[in-house]
Amino acid sequence: MKAKIYKKKAYTNEIVREKFSNIKDYRIPGMIDHPLADIIIIIMCGVICGLEKSEQIVKYAEKKGDFLKQVFGIETGPSKSTIERILDMVDGEEVSEVIIEIMKMRILRLGDIVSVDGKVIRSTIPKGKTHGGLQILTAYFVESGVVLGQKYVHEKTNEIPVFQEMLCYINIKGKIITADAMHCQKKTCEMIMAKGGDYVLGLKGNHGILHSQVDSFFSNPENAGKIESFEAPVEKHHGRTETRIFYRVADITQFDTSENWSGLKSIFAVRRIVETRYGTSDEIGYYISSLDDSPVKMLNTVRSHWKIESMHWLLDVIFSEDDCAISSENAHKTLNILRKFALLLHKTFIAEHELKTSFKTHMFECLLDDDLLLNVCS
Repeated sequence: MKAKIYKKKAYTNEIVREKFSNIKDYRIPGMIDHPLADIIIIIMCGVICGLEKSEQIVKYAEKKGDFLKQVFGIETGPSKSTIERILDMVDGEEVSEVIIEIMKMRILRLGDIVSVDGKVIRSTIPKGKTHGGLQILTAYFVESGVVLGQKYVHEKTNEIPVFQEMLCYINIKGKIITADAMHCQKKTCEMIMAKGGDYVLGLKGNHGILHSQVDSFFSNPENAGKIESFEAPVEKHHGRTETRIFYRVADITQFDTSENWSGLKSIFAVRRIVETRYGTSDEIGYYISSLDDSPVKMLNTVRSHWKIESMHWLLDVIFSEDDCAISSENAHKTLNILRKFALLLHKTFIAEHELKTSFKTHMFECLLDDDLLLNVCS
């Protein structure tokens, strides 16, 4: 039977190999059976096809030998122990930096809104404890799905200083940063403004004085004339009806601490009324921002933050990340960024081709169809 000839894609071949070849290999020279880049490429292809376990990736390399050889120049696939040893050995943070660089090369139009959120990989939490596992803080372009940067939060610290450290090296000039109330910090706002960005941050009780004043102001019916309001069109989808109402304070100088927040221009609230067959929820959230845009733009910016939460949800639903049994922190870091890369590639391809399919189904189709995998990656 004549072997299939695959059309090589420069992006998936030369560029990826070049980037992966720059990752430091800690193995002893002369005792290496498989180049490091080969192993990472095989793991990458397996993850893009939706594979979760090292034994699945080994079987994938066995069955896809002709494809991997023609397209990537890979002669033989590694064993299960070799894959697990490499995942444990390779610097997960270095792999993340390389993958993020490839993401940015792959997607030229990144977007203007960067959402920041952390996710704990629950399988890394020590037995008998409720916290202390590996937490990954991600800065994420919500429009494109590209990761701008990510850092790792360990038990002896929290997201706040880690995000402030991240701000020192990521480029946010001209971008809008969204984050939950944990990151509503004066120093964080100052750093964002100094880097040429803007912010829209949730406001809760961690800033007691300002939150209390804002809550009292919006709750007082006598202030109705001092509040700008706008109701967005009602949205109905799959038996779910959502109404969003925007409220903005006309004069923020009435709040005692407003002048202490760098660049602060608006304080606003978003009320969300959601009706389903299970009942009705009515919630209100408060926000501070360096922007003073139209109500429509402010509502869309706030709403865009759910996309990073959706991405974190997909990591669990599609890849079972919270149940991943590996013990190596490096392995978790490497697999996490490869999963994010896979989601980006599939999201982009599905949108560009206007396909009506799920991520999981599309990944399975890539597992079956090597040409489709190449097109998704290119």
